[in-house]
Order: sequence, then C-alpha cells, then structure tokens
Amino acid sequence: MPIATVNPANGETLKTFDAIGEEEIERRIATAYDTFRTYRTTGFAERAALLEKAAGLLDADRDAIARTMTLEMGKPLAAARAEAAKCAKAMRWYAANAERLLADEHPADDDVKDSGATRARVHYRPLGVVLAVMPWNFPLWQVVRFAAPALMAGNVGLLKHASNVPQTALYLGDLFRRAGFPAGAFQTLLIGSGAVEAVLRDDRVAAATLTGSEPAGRSVAATAGDTVKKTVLELGGSDPYLVMPSADVERAAKTAVTARVQNNGQSCIAAKRFIVHTDVYDAFAERFTAAMDALTVGDPLRESTDVGPLSTEQGRADLEELVDDALDRGAEALCGGGRPGDLGGELEQGWFYAPTVLAGITPQMRIHREETFGPVATLYRVSGLEEALEIANATPFGLSSNVWTRDPEEMEACVRDLEAGGVFFNGMTASHPALPFGGVKRSGYGRELAGHGIREFCNATTVWYGPTGDDGA
Repeated sequence: MPIATVNPANGETLKTFDAIGEEEIERRIATAYDTFRTYRTTGFAERAALLEKAAGLLDADRDAIARTMTLEMGKPLAAARAEAAKCAKAMRWYAANAERLLADEHPADDDVKDSGATRARVHYRPLGVVLAVMPWNFPLWQVVRFAAPALMAGNVGLLKHASNVPQTALYLGDLFRRAGFPAGAFQTLLIGSGAVEAVLRDDRVAAATLTGSEPAGRSVAATAGDTVKKTVLELGGSDPYLVMPSADVERAAKTAVTARVQNNGQSCIAAKRFIVHTDVYDAFAERFTAAMDALTVGDPLRESTDVGPLSTEQGRADLEELVDDALDRGAEALCGGGRPGDLGGELEQGWFYAPTVLAGITPQMRIHREETFGPVATLYRVSGLEEALEIANATPFGLSSNVWTRDPEEMEACVRDLEAGGVFFNGMTASHPALPFGGVKRSGYGRELAGHGIREFCNATTVWYGPTGDDGA
C-alpha cells in the first residue's frame, strides 16, 4: 500500500508521501535511544506537565485533526471529534494517575524475612524504546492509548502508523514535540510494513506493541520472539451480543445499532454476532433491522451522516465476499446486502456498503467464522443460555462481549464461561482509560489502558535489602 491520503468517500488521492530511507530510520532510532537515557530519569510531575500540555493542544486542534481523520479513513466527522476528545481525556487521566499506578509495592516484612531480607520492594522501571505498529481505524486513539502510559512510565516511542493515515501519523509526532517532549521521546516513522522487521530487530528497540490484523500480529510476534522482546498484541474480534428474555429488548436493539456500526462497522470491539433468545428474537430482530435500515449513509463530512464509507476499496471487496458467500449458502438479508447505489450518485464514487442484517447463519458460511469489518450484522436464534454461550465461543477470537440480561445467575455464568477479554452487561463494549483492554485466543495477548497497560512496558524490579550489621541485625 502506498503511503498516501486517499479520500474513501470518492477515491481521490489527496496527498502522497515518500517513505523515509535507511539512513533516516537509523538517525531516528539513535535519537530515541539517546533520549531514553535521560528521559527515563525525569520525574512524574515533569512528564505529567508535558502530557497535560499535549492534551490542551489536542483540544485546540480538535476540529482540524477530526477533519483530517475523516478525509483519510472515512469515519463520520462527529465520531472523529469524539475520538480526539477521548484522547485528550486519556492523556489527562494518565498524567494524574501514573505515579500512583507505578508506585513501589511493599510486601510485608514477615512475608520476606525467610529469604534473609530485612525488607523488600518492587520498583517499576521503563524498558526503553518501544515500537508501536498501529492501524487506521482509530488513528488517534489507538496511538494515544499506548503513548500516554508509555511516556508517563518513562519509555520513548517510535510510531509506524498505517500507510493510509500518514497525515494523522505526522500530526501525532508533531503534537508531542509542540508539547515540549524531548525530540526523541515520540517519533513517527513513515515506512512501509516491509521495514518493520529491521526496526524491531535493532538492539536499541526494547519492545513492540501492535494493534491490527492477525497476520500482522503473527509477523511482529515472530520477530519479537526470535529476538526475545516483549510484545503486546490487540488483534481481530468477532464480539458476540447476547440478548436474553429478561433484557430490556427495546434498549438492547437501539444500543445494538451503535455497537455494530460505530466507526462505519470497522472496529475490533464492535458487536458483530447477535445471539438472541427465541422468546425475544422476533421483537429484537424487528426493531434492530428497522433501525439499521434507517441509517443515513453518505459523505462522512456531513453532520447528518450515520455511516460513511469503508476505509479502502479492498476492505469493501473483502466484506462483499463474506456477505455473498453467506447469501449463496442460504442466509437471508433482512436489510442491505450490497452497495447502496440507489441512495445517490455520490455514493457510486466511494467505498460505501449498506448497513446489513443477515439471518439464518450456519457454520458452513465463512461469515460464521471470520471477522466482518463493516456495517454487517449476523443474527442467531437460540433456545437458552447454554446454546448462546456455545455460539459465542465458537470463534477463534476473544476480544470482548456484550450480554443483555437482568438475571444475576446468567451474569455470573457469562463472566465464568465467555471466552473474551471483557464482558459488558446491558451496554456496549467501549475502551476506557481506567479499565484494562485486550483479548484472548487469536485476539492477542497483553493489556492496554489502566494500571495493567502502563506496567506492560515496565521492568518489575525486585529490590531486596539484607542485614546491614549496623543495627544489630
């Protein structure tokens, strides 16, 4: 993929960029490594002041960077503004809480005295230069939820962003520079995916984090494993959305629409498989389908647009293959099922796909097993919670899950049995600075956000104190 801004609403190439060469990559790695040696000794108060400044700059830039994101990857403008605001909030949260999250831990003296220690503690130290390989779908948030905790912990970052959001990538590097961070604290590398391995293999790079596809995650994990470096991976998802008889069906159906089409349906944590108890299936399906069918598809720069285009032409082609395969194998399209060409001539130019609800899904269909990255929902009718859990877990992914029930026993069963990194009751999955985020199975490993996320790229150093002899010990 060329490094370029291509407007997915009309296919127009707005700006292209040359990848930096080996000499410039070397210079930036060296700058990052040299910066880390001094930046790691700064105090939390100094880092927090810099991050607070970055948050303020981002607030001031919100409208401009939102428009850039929309032009680069197609998310509705209102969603882009909300993403920028969320990033500023996360920066401020880590500025306020990092010192507490990384405070020394002190085991009880009695617990360690049989080791010969008079006392001991655990101290968190930054690892060093961390390579971040990030996707296009949340081009600010995915980066900031790594950068904010990493910088507060004393690490420095190298960003390899997706090739279709280069202007957002460059903005991020400039944002931290304008905030006053040292020159090598956070740098954007405009490079193709083929250059990632060499950067990760460099001895000065300590670790990597990746959000993206399963193949990309396998590649980075293999290189990191070969060089014995820490990684955090957040990969695909095919999140289930369970609706049981005790649920508020009207609210569940309304929330389901947002849960499915957020970010034009291009979100790892978007609900994708709607598994509904037969007692409420018809009521849910009717409400959900009507609301999906009523969504406004169009230019994402318009405030009235609910669903914009998919980010790339290939992304739409991949989605079409999954839907066509399901329809060929007997699925029923309750709404949508193709390109919205009849909604206006402008939609012919971009990579739009109509909000779609498919029923009658069987295990023989690819869509039953594979992630749908677009505004397509699949409906399943089940007879009870046991069957719902069986379908929910019948996927290689395990990022998050949504469950609508008022039954405490059903809630506990879902917490115990759902194979996912999160279980959200009577609401939709969302990431939040104070809550750990990540998955299991092929959705990756490690955690972002909260205390778990800031400690991922820290060395938990055991500090042991033996008798000194000057106190009679």
